[in-house]
Amino acid sequence: MINRTAARIYALSLSTKKPSARRKAESIPCEALVDALPHPLLVIGKDLAIEYANTAAEDFFQMSAGVLCRHGLPDVVAFGCPLIALVEQVQRNGTTVNEYGVELGSFRFETAKLVDLYGGPLPEAPGRVMIMLQQRSMAQMIERQLTHRGAARSVSGLAAVLAHEIKNPLSGIRGAAQLLESDRTDGDRTLTQLICSESDRICKLVDRMEIFGDERPIQREPVNIHDVLDHVKKIASNGFARHIKIVENYDPSLPPVPGSRDKLVQVFLNLIKTASEAIGEERSDGQITLSTAFRPGVRLSVPGSQARVSLPLEIAVEDNGTGVPTDLIQHLFDPFVSTKPSGTGLGLALVAKIIGDHGGIIECDSRPRYTVFRALMPMADNEATQATAEAQA
Repeated sequence: MINRTAARIYALSLSTKKPSARRKAESIPCEALVDALPHPLLVIGKDLAIEYANTAAEDFFQMSAGVLCRHGLPDVVAFGCPLIALVEQVQRNGTTVNEYGVELGSFRFETAKLVDLYGGPLPEAPGRVMIMLQQRSMAQMIERQLTHRGAARSVSGLAAVLAHEIKNPLSGIRGAAQLLESDRTDGDRTLTQLICSESDRICKLVDRMEIFGDERPIQREPVNIHDVLDHVKKIASNGFARHIKIVENYDPSLPPVPGSRDKLVQVFLNLIKTASEAIGEERSDGQITLSTAFRPGVRLSVPGSQARVSLPLEIAVEDNGTGVPTDLIQHLFDPFVSTKPSGTGLGLALVAKIIGDHGGIIECDSRPRYTVFRALMPMADNEATQATAEAQA
């Protein structure tokens, strides 16, 4: 709806044929209205030439409108960018096209930006296409992360009930089955052994859920995240991911993360295991990329504290596996949601809980042959880092 409104405003400013349109253009500052929109707007003409860019587009592409309008769209965005295909489709079919969750790259960006694309023709200006880009905001990530935390808290309460109301009766059932086993025939022993094995399986599931019930504050200390990733890589390379190439792309200047080293090892070991399972054992070109970067973060409250911290540390685990189904991506960190037929759906829920306990957030972007988990974490203050270094010395 927004891009149609902007298109009408812009087309109105271009119109010179109808007196009524000219009078409206004189009475309404059309360009001012378009510039006031918070989303980047571009008008693309023949041969993919950029004919107009509003103020938000200047900020988005980090170029002035004058510079943008001297270039064509292929000169501004990365090679093979979906935005080019979208514009060509609108020009070819003359219909509005929307695409969601598109990674938009440019030589001006350090990393690709995740955006929603809206494109439509300008009826009053044949051949021109109005494009609106809506960047995915950190607010959406935080809102989704708070939902994950709420789901984890629900599992915490359920785990406490299960531990008391299920494990104790299961122990009695298992003990009774073992007593019966001694006086039974071979066929009956099979049934009693089945009762014991299934009771053990339920107990293991309850034990995993009990982890969610641990609400004790984390004992934080400055942790070198690269040491954590190197340790996790060694475990994976010598075990479940021995057939997969693991690539490192680290920022060596990254400051420490305040938290528990053991729990961070658990998080990233779980993420690498998830990535390796998405790639599969039959693939010979499987690759997992571990990367770290310093990014401007958002401010978020830390559980168990009144403080609010920024989240400038980005730790990412990327793979070229099958990807996550679109209908599951919004619920991937919810308990009991799994892409594996035999999965319990507690692994990623536990990851979200631990990252949240560290005061961070985690998000996933996925499409076929590309999935990335990004954890945004706070950084340790200088005093704590110095104290730890002195203690180690």
